[in-house]
Amino acid sequence: MKRQKIILASSSPRRQSLLQSLNLTLPVQIMASNVDESTPDDWSPAKIVEQLSLRKARAVRELLASDKQDHQGSLIIGADTIVVLNGEVMGKPRDEADARRMLGHLQGRIHEVYSAIACVDLLTSREVVSHLATRVHMKPLDSSRIERYVASGEPMDKAGAYAIQGLGATLVDHIDGCYFNVVGLSLSLLSDMLLEFDIQVI
Repeated sequence: MKRQKIILASSSPRRQSLLQSLNLTLPVQIMASNVDESTPDDWSPAKIVEQLSLRKARAVRELLASDKQDHQGSLIIGADTIVVLNGEVMGKPRDEADARRMLGHLQGRIHEVYSAIACVDLLTSREVVSHLATRVHMKPLDSSRIERYVASGEPMDKAGAYAIQGLGATLVDHIDGCYFNVVGLSLSLLSDMLLEFDIQVI
């Protein structure tokens, strides 16, 4: 059976845009997973993002199982991103006060961004998952600058309360590692993983 399509298990516009930028010959379908993203306190950052990305891909597989359409040739891609500062895992802020708290901790310091990708093949049931970590050096920020950034609304659905591809880029001094990993989907890692399923990017 031929590969039919790629299904992205994410409602993130950023991940959708990155995946579509690869100009794959296969059609891409977007299907949000809406899974419970809670994890045990003793999980490492790498395990958190790998298991959550896999959980998202598997959830979409379960949704497709009840669909009357034929999806057997599809490859599902799940992804997850977290920010880690001295062992503290930061997901998306609960509210503006939480966003201010996160940015207050991150300002002037180095943190890591972990992003994982999981590929689930409906044709063979094979699952492949991997992750990358990128070090981000954030500028010193005073409370008024943090307040203005939070007021922009950008931090509210972003891990660590900032978006490096948006206004948040002005808060970052430099990074060590993959830029797209910080955005939420490493194109370098994804292209290597797609090759394992005989899907070539270039």
